[in-house]
Amino acid sequence: MNAINSISQFHRLLSLPEPLHPLVSVINLDQAIFLKDEIWKGFINRFYCVALKRGATGKIRYGQQHYDYDKGVLSFTAPNQVQYLDLNQMECGSGYLLIFHPDFLLRDSLANTIHQYGFFSYAVNEALHLSAEEEDNLIAILNKINNECVHIDKHTQEIILSQIELLLNYSNRFYERQFITRKNNSHELLSKFERLLEDYFVKNQNNGLLTVQYMAGQMNLSPNYLSDLLRVHTGQNTQQHIHEKLIEKAKEKLSTTNLSVSEIAYDLGFEHAQSFSTLFKKKTNLSPLAFRQEFN
Repeated sequence: MNAINSISQFHRLLSLPEPLHPLVSVINLDQAIFLKDEIWKGFINRFYCVALKRGATGKIRYGQQHYDYDKGVLSFTAPNQVQYLDLNQMECGSGYLLIFHPDFLLRDSLANTIHQYGFFSYAVNEALHLSAEEEDNLIAILNKINNECVHIDKHTQEIILSQIELLLNYSNRFYERQFITRKNNSHELLSKFERLLEDYFVKNQNNGLLTVQYMAGQMNLSPNYLSDLLRVHTGQNTQQHIHEKLIEKAKEKLSTTNLSVSEIAYDLGFEHAQSFSTLFKKKTNLSPLAFRQEFN
């Protein structure tokens, strides 16, 4: 797999002059011309990318999904993710790319917290659709970052990183707005999630412990997007919902059957009864046997 290792290399592939800063750049897509290069048929970037695109056409594939760019969309990619670009169907349109190398975050708190911004792991069809006001807010931040790259001094890194963090926090806010404003779609997703959760324990007995990845796959969503959607609407992420359902089913079996704790653990997908007992006690402050005794 080909790799784009540096900001400078990426600039050359877009027919742009050398970047003003070696580790961070704001690219105006009006000025970009993608070179015809075999690398686009399959590549990984070694840096973070935030893309704000308007009026772009064509397809880009990220992971296993294609995304048709239209207008006012914000998407995020983390380093070392496989991407494919079809130049024959691609017109850049207008917009901006913010790219920054992980090395730029070294010795800053953002290096430890950037993984908390789950949208870097969203699928491309889960991009953020911006209002005009939201778009203006983000473009103002991008302009500030670009201006700092022009005048590099000992304060540049700190100021740019604070602006990147501000952009990411705004993106968190805007995603929450999108989750809430798309009520009908979100309601359907939540209903589907509840059905899948219930069906798993009815139809998939002894099929292993239910995972976040399984639920996300069944709903054709990325794990982080599903968890963030659930957190906004219910206050709990996917793993918490799974644990809640596990405990609910465990209580039913403990109070209405004579199955042993090991048998119940196996039925719920646990390989080891001790793991089940530990989770049950953590969630209820009672061991499985102590809970059962309350019904005798």
